[in-house]
Amino acid sequence: MSFWKKLEKPILVLAPMADVTDMAFRRIIAKYSKVSGGHPFVMWTEFVSADGLVKALEAGKRKLLKGLAYTESERPIVAQLFTGNRDVMRIAAKLVAELGFDGLDINMGCPDRSIEKSGAGAALIKDSKKARDIIRAAREGISDAGSNIPVSVKTRIGYNRNEIETWIRDVLEEKPDVLTVHLRTRKEMSLVPAHWEEMQKILKLRDEISPETLIFGNGDVKDCVEALSRVAETGCDGVMLGRAIFGRPSLFSNSRELENKNESVAQKKILEILLEHSELYENLLGDTKSFAIMKKHFKAYVSGWEGAAPLRQKLMLAENSVDLKQTIDEYIGNCG
Repeated sequence: MSFWKKLEKPILVLAPMADVTDMAFRRIIAKYSKVSGGHPFVMWTEFVSADGLVKALEAGKRKLLKGLAYTESERPIVAQLFTGNRDVMRIAAKLVAELGFDGLDINMGCPDRSIEKSGAGAALIKDSKKARDIIRAAREGISDAGSNIPVSVKTRIGYNRNEIETWIRDVLEEKPDVLTVHLRTRKEMSLVPAHWEEMQKILKLRDEISPETLIFGNGDVKDCVEALSRVAETGCDGVMLGRAIFGRPSLFSNSRELENKNESVAQKKILEILLEHSELYENLLGDTKSFAIMKKHFKAYVSGWEGAAPLRQKLMLAENSVDLKQTIDEYIGNCG
């Protein structure tokens, strides 16, 4: 039985985000969600190039495999891959199964131009025949590994326009275990509010074509309370949260412990977590990723209280976690 069938609904999951949901951040999320008694029901890896896993030189493959590293604390965990090549997907899916992941997700919604140029991501919305073939290839690769882990898809409601009646229908014809729909078109990017009013049409199609497929909505959900409200309003099986996780590792516990950032105790705790996150990032990924990538988290962690902006400016000057610790220690000392 697919692990998805064992989860109690509604199901809340963590979105895959490049240079965000890496193994360092996922470990922090797992730790601080569990401290407050919560946890995202399912985590996704960052999306990883299947073509790179299959075709890159050994040094490149090792770097990509770091994106697929995980710990038991993160389970259930789904690996997300992207490619426009069915043969590559079959080989990469076999690898994912052999690595022990709980599931495989195929990205069919990323609007990055370089990814689209390769025929992957949102480009597949314009070629449903190829998209369906890639889903089948993923299942073939998993079977090659002697496994039957579930295959899911993350996509959008269309490319230049709403194509639920055609594109979403075609994906559902392949009966994915889960279909996560970012409720915008590729053209809309994130420039307009997510079209949650379209969820009913998607669910109707699901019931008609593939009743066993779980449907998750994605887009503009700021916390777990709103996620549960969206489930109640629409009847979808779950919600994928993405940007809401920035600076809020305890998001999935729905803890209010760190919400009042004007309190010095909360500020101190937030800064301690930021430092822990940065040190973990440097230890795990410092040989393959620049510390500058870690800095995208600084604004999310350090905001919402008087004095946050000047502190953040100082933190941005840090070249490593040692520099960061010095600045944070000075700030805490001056506030104490």
